[in-house]
Amino acid sequence: MSDTREYLAEGPRVGIRPFTHGDAAEFTARARESRELHHPWLFPPTTPEEYAAYAGRLIEDPTRAGFLVCEKETGAIAGYININNIVRGGFQSGALGYGAFAHAAGRGLMTEALNVVVRYAFGPLGLHRLEINAQPRNTASIALARRCGFRLEGFSPDMIFVDGAWRDHERWAITAEMVRT
Repeated sequence: MSDTREYLAEGPRVGIRPFTHGDAAEFTARARESRELHHPWLFPPTTPEEYAAYAGRLIEDPTRAGFLVCEKETGAIAGYININNIVRGGFQSGALGYGAFAHAAGRGLMTEALNVVVRYAFGPLGLHRLEINAQPRNTASIALARRCGFRLEGFSPDMIFVDGAWRDHERWAITAEMVRT
């Protein structure tokens, strides 16, 4: 279990920090323990090789920012939130992806963490807009978007290829102006 206390940003119970290659063992073990929770929505890496490629993209690609959600009391990884497809210039936007691990699900940690990431994205990262694309039946993901103040902007049929098929998604978004500071 990681015990890093140097967070980029934090709330009362969670801190966010970048992915590192040294997190592979804990991350993949938690992903394997969480398969039932994640299926059919998410497929995080469950082997060291998959994790190395996944974390490498988050660490090296400037159009991505990956954050491990850690419980401040123990340092344990509770989940992850990634900002993908970051576009700069006049757009200043990114698309969020996230997942809780089974031991942390239902405890409000991801709500706190997503709010922390949103503030960090609109502050130090300089973004203006964040989007979440969630499958309509993924009620947990949609409830998280709602709790964190995202607004429903639309529906996209056959938007993202997930679990062997093109899946419909609801589009949720938040802008810097919508966030109470």
